[in-house]
Amino acid sequence: MAVLRWSDTFTLGMPVMDDTHQEFVQLLAQVVQASDTDLLPLWQTLVTHTDEHFAREDRWMTDTGFAANNCHTTQHQAVLKVMREGSKRGLTGNLAVVRQMAEELGVWFPQHAQAMDAALAEHLHSLGYDHRSGQVLRPEALPEQTIEGCHGESRSTIEAPDAKLGLA
Repeated sequence: MAVLRWSDTFTLGMPVMDDTHQEFVQLLAQVVQASDTDLLPLWQTLVTHTDEHFAREDRWMTDTGFAANNCHTTQHQAVLKVMREGSKRGLTGNLAVVRQMAEELGVWFPQHAQAMDAALAEHLHSLGYDHRSGQVLRPEALPEQTIEGCHGESRSTIEAPDAKLGLA
């Protein structure tokens, strides 16, 4: 199974996002390389990390004018749903599905980071968003209407995690 490695192409110029993405890649690599004994605890660590990671990005979007049902948030929800299903299936002894999910995450992540997260980082930079305080330093740059849809990104990866794993 191929292991996703951190690449400078994932760097978005937002240190907290870049650090979180690097942690995600490292945790995913640990899962991919895990023995059967270590797989589920490492998978659960990845699920917990991803839940926190997505919640933080979703909060940033809410703070800066994205609609609650935008496709970036929807994709986060779909990926977490699949990952949680992997936890359930893994607990029943189906480690192969967890390994397949980890492999699919390695394919999904670069696309997500370079499209949706890159657009979010650019949006946050344009607003002077302070992720620590949630303050928008350039409120005049906030969108007049909430950002719907995919903010210009391809919709092709939105349902990919469910569809590829037969969980849709």
